[in-house]
Amino acid sequence: GLEGFLYPDTYSVPRGVGCMGIVQAMVARFRDEWKKADAHRAPDVKLDELQAVTLASIVEKETGQPEERPRISCVFHNRLKKGMRLGTDPTVIYSVLLENNFKWDGNLHKTDLLRPHPYNTYMVKGLPPGPISNPGAAAMEAALNPIHCNDYFFVSRNDHTHVFCPDLACHEANVRKWQIEYFQHRKRG
Repeated sequence: GLEGFLYPDTYSVPRGVGCMGIVQAMVARFRDEWKKADAHRAPDVKLDELQAVTLASIVEKETGQPEERPRISCVFHNRLKKGMRLGTDPTVIYSVLLENNFKWDGNLHKTDLLRPHPYNTYMVKGLPPGPISNPGAAAMEAALNPIHCNDYFFVSRNDHTHVFCPDLACHEANVRKWQIEYFQHRKRG
């Protein structure tokens, strides 16, 4: 399909241009932006185009703050190099959408995380079979040229930013603080 290859932007099109013309413009713009991002690819990034766009689409969906994209990309690259699962919620959400006619209640459930599906990166190693969104230029650049970091984990602070960790013990402490305790405190409110 075209998921991942329709460049997200505002387009001015002449009156009378049909859907095909708009799609062609979006794909052409994607190609231009892809070439720019690929020109700055880090030498150690060995992903093919589909893999890189897939990773960029995950970075796009996972990132609430633009400045975090390169670091989130670094985490995913580190996990891929180690053969770890990516374990990222946006891919699970995408799998739920695919299985439910693009309907979703807005909540991830434990059963969703445990459901076998090619896009469930909690269950399958490596990248999913294709993009989960249409990434912008910054996400493509981050996927192709991540910063260097020692992080393998991150968790949301619930303010569109993340806390990053190099090891599981650090990550589990942050999950307790930023997810479990945070939501328990909000419930008691």
